Amino acid sequence: MKKFVAAVAAAGLAAGLMAAAPAASAEPGAQFAPAPIAWGPCTSASLKANGAECGFLDVPMDYAKPGGAKVSLAVSRIKHKTAQSQGIMLVNPGGPGGSGLGLSVLGKYVPNGAGDSYDWIGFDPRGVGSSKPALTCDGNYFSYNRPAYVPTTVQLEKTWLARSKGYADACRKNGEILNHLKTTDVAQDMDSLRKSLGEKQINYYGFSYGTYLGQVYSTLYPKNVRRMVLDGNVDPRKVWYQANLDQDVAFDKNIKIYFDWLAKYDSVYHLGSTGDAVEKLWYATQRKLAKDPAGGVIGGDEWTDIFLQAGYYVFGWTDMAEAFDGYVHKGDWQTLKKLYDASNPPGNDNGFAVYLGVQCTDVQWPTDWNRWRVDNWLTYFKAPFETWGNAWFNAPCAFWPAKAGKPVNVDGRKVAGALLISEELDAATPYPGSLEVRKRFPNSSLISAPGGTTHAGSLSGVACVDDKVADYLATGALPKRQPGNHSDVQCDPVPQPVPDGAAAQKSDNSAKAAQEKQNTLAQLLHF
Repeated sequence: MKKFVAAVAAAGLAAGLMAAAPAASAEPGAQFAPAPIAWGPCTSASLKANGAECGFLDVPMDYAKPGGAKVSLAVSRIKHKTAQSQGIMLVNPGGPGGSGLGLSVLGKYVPNGAGDSYDWIGFDPRGVGSSKPALTCDGNYFSYNRPAYVPTTVQLEKTWLARSKGYADACRKNGEILNHLKTTDVAQDMDSLRKSLGEKQINYYGFSYGTYLGQVYSTLYPKNVRRMVLDGNVDPRKVWYQANLDQDVAFDKNIKIYFDWLAKYDSVYHLGSTGDAVEKLWYATQRKLAKDPAGGVIGGDEWTDIFLQAGYYVFGWTDMAEAFDGYVHKGDWQTLKKLYDASNPPGNDNGFAVYLGVQCTDVQWPTDWNRWRVDNWLTYFKAPFETWGNAWFNAPCAFWPAKAGKPVNVDGRKVAGALLISEELDAATPYPGSLEVRKRFPNSSLISAPGGTTHAGSLSGVACVDDKVADYLATGALPKRQPGNHSDVQCDPVPQPVPDGAAAQKSDNSAKAAQEKQNTLAQLLHF
């Protein structure tokens, strides 16, 4: 879920403690009546080119005090192109902390013009991007050549604990908004958007963490949901501590799949003819960089962060392969730095600050470091690739300077319908989460892709998935729900890429065409 920082995406997800959802008679935010948005031109070239209009919506920082301090949400809109409108479609790209302002262009990626009858609404959630105030704590936190992730010495552990506490302390300067960044706050903002736009219901498309936001919104406001697509489903039982540990195991499996792919194309990359050989070289390179950082900047941590993206998505596989090849065989560290910087923009920690602001306060994380130490070492011994990197990414939650709440008990029984999507080896939001959401939303249908490792990859060119999304948005028709605890329909996963120079294969053309579309959508979603 930490798709905006490679140090993790998606994100890490203490099992248990669930609070009852607020009673339907006490709808959150009911006392607040937002003003209409004053629409004007957008500053983004992409939004301008797609005919979007932009504006701001002022909402209460604390909905319990509707007349108090406000936050200003950046919003974009691309209006429907058909004679008949199907209403507004709100979109969230995940994170938490991902910017959604540019996602109003998503409608054009829906096949058969099925997106054209909606007003697509992109927005930066509170604290994010162009919304005001925008959070920042320490822009240099992800600077180069950091201490080694794996705390093999007492001093390394103390160093990372000091860094984690230091980051949490630095976040205090953001003030009162730290107490109002929970998923429930963002859900209330979504309902304020609905009111401001004069709509009785919303349609919603959520990716990754955005699926949890959709789950919470539809629990709090079930009658306000018309249609909902949730791609890459967060397991509502595991927000957020346990889900991190589950991710670690899943990412370890996926990076091995990537190593197998590199071995398949050894004629191109020359990194090993078996997955085991590639894995051995990868870890040897990591150890080398930990001792002698490439260019003085790319150490073992940065190496791990770069390749974490291969566990998230198949798009980008060739870029990472070329960087691996280029460094091992030619000493090219500049390409590695470019990949690292792309996911960790120097000086910009906004996404990370909001990620923590949401997750650290949605639920109380363990404050006893012994719990973290034991759980992460036990996980590391079976899944070394990402475990400690993920632990330190989330460790500021042990020291977070804002009061935590209790998560909503997600209940979709009153929701008219939802289309759920998941590749079955998704590491950021493991597949059991989608099965759990399917149980809780009895009027939903689940599309799965057996063997697929891509996270939240709908609308990236797989017709079996994308056409069903289009059918649902056009008519409300869902795939027929099947009995049992499994998906209702299965599709092929997003195809693995075929590198230039590889021996021609039957599926080369379709795979390359799909990859081009994936890369375009990935840029849009800030993967």
